[in-house]
Formats: sequence, structure tokens, C-alpha cells
Amino acid sequence: MPLTEPDFVRRLEKRQPFAYLLASLRGFGQVDLQPGLLTGAAILVALWVSGWETGLFATLGTLIATATAYALAVDRAGIALGLQGYAGCLTGIALVSSLGNHPATYVLTVLGAVMCTILMAALGTLLAPYGLTPLTAPFCLVSGVVVVGAPSFDRVWHGAPNAVSSTTSGDTGISWNDLWHAFFNNVSQIFLVESWYAGLIMLVGLAFAGLRVALYAAGGSVAGIVAAWLLGAPTALIANGIYGYNAVLVAIAIGAVFLANTVWTGAYALFGAAVTTCLTASLTSFFKPFGGHTFTWPFILTTWVLMAAVPLLPRLRRSE
Repeated sequence: MPLTEPDFVRRLEKRQPFAYLLASLRGFGQVDLQPGLLTGAAILVALWVSGWETGLFATLGTLIATATAYALAVDRAGIALGLQGYAGCLTGIALVSSLGNHPATYVLTVLGAVMCTILMAALGTLLAPYGLTPLTAPFCLVSGVVVVGAPSFDRVWHGAPNAVSSTTSGDTGISWNDLWHAFFNNVSQIFLVESWYAGLIMLVGLAFAGLRVALYAAGGSVAGIVAAWLLGAPTALIANGIYGYNAVLVAIAIGAVFLANTVWTGAYALFGAAVTTCLTASLTSFFKPFGGHTFTWPFILTTWVLMAAVPLLPRLRRSE
């Protein structure tokens, strides 16, 4: 069972600036679809542990996106749950990872976080008739546009500091060391971070949200590893989490958030985790020619398809 929030936290959420800070903290957890403060705090710690630049830009993006939502009078309940901050968090990390720590990156992070809030509202309006949510699409759209366009601007583009080749080749045999690194890296790569210890801290944070959440995260990670290995993906890319992070998100979303807890839900979630692993390879190949990035598009598209199908699948039902 998830840990309940104490009364003093609920009292603080009725006051500014505490409400703003708590909402921002929940935004870190909402990247993994979890609004708990302990989950958000654990993820924030993991991001700073993985590197101060990652922690700084994640924090900046979250704070700006949340502040923008307040300024635009977005529904306060959604803000309080962190639903306006998580896209800004990921955008900040994506931009510093792609562009490096330069003055222009700070400006773009602020502007990108603002745009994420606007896109969150626009996509929410468009998807509402279908019973779907924007998920991390605002982040993918904003960061994708910036990363593709950045090389055209000398004051923005300084090379790709952390570029990872999607065509790494090599032996597809996998060792125990590769497996356990992949298991935790699949969790940390949701935040574009390759760090097994950051992934471990994040997984502990997910456990604070409830055993069901942690188990689906772990199950999604395993499913991603198995699917990638069966398809013959390069060991290096499996080990660093490139093929598995979308599987973790799909498993959490389908198994622990959007659908009621049944045996069929579990099978559906793990099936989705395996499918999104295949989709990761396809989208990586699609984006590569024009310098794009896969980000969390496989998770978004897989989850949208799986959830759109639910009304016609009687053995599955949405959570209350």
C-alpha cells in the first residue's frame, strides 16, 4: 500500500509558497506517474546524485513549468498533484544532455518549460474525448524540436556532449553484470540518465508509492531486457538501459495506474512492455537521419494504443 500523506503536509499544501514547492516536488514523481512526495523526493535525490547539472536542470524545468501553470490559472488540483511539472523536468534534462551546460541552455530550458505547460493544456483538450492523457508528449515535442533545430544556431549548438550511438554493434551475448546494470539503468534512463545507482534510488522511491508500482516497474524492466535480448539487440545498449526504459513506463502506466488490478491487467502490461521495446528500435531508426531523439515516444504511443483499446476489451477495465 502507498504511504499516506500526513496531516501537516495537507495543511502546507493550502499555503503559498509551500503549495508551490510541494507541487514541484510531486512533479518529479509524476515522470513515473506517481504523485507521492516521498517518491518525488527520492527521484530528485537520484537526479542530483547522478550529476549536479542533471539535478539543476531537472529542478529548473520543474519549477518553471509549475510556476507557469499557476500564472496561467491552470486547475489547482492538477498542479498540486505535480501534473504540470514533470514535462518541464524531463525537458531540462534533455536539453542539458543534448546541448551542454551553456547560457543558452538555461534560456531554452525556461522557454521549453513554459511551452510544456501550454502543450499540456492543448493536448489535454485534444485527447480528452478519447479518454487519453498527454503523458510525456509535451516534453517529447518541445525537446525534439529544440534538439533537431539546435545545430542551425551557433549560440545554441556546442556539439552533442552525451551522444549515444544507436547503431552500436557487437556480441549479443549477455553477462550477469550486463543484466543487473540493465535492470537498474532501465529505471534511470527514463530521466535520460545512465546510472545503476540512480536507478536503484528511483526504484526505492517507486516502492514508497506502493508494492504494486515497484513490482510493475521491476517487471517492465525485466520484460524490456528479455525482449531486447531475444531480438538480438547489442549488449551494450541493453546494459545501459536504452531498450528498456520505455518498457518500465508502460508497465507502470498500464499495470499500476490506468487499469484495475487483475490478472489480465498484468499480462496486458507486460505485453505492452515487450511491444514498446520493439517500437523503441523502430523509432530510433526513424529519428536518426535528421538528428532526432526517441525520448519517451515508444511509451506514449504504446500506452495510447493499449488504453484506446480498453473499451472494447471486456476483460480489462479502467481503474476507478
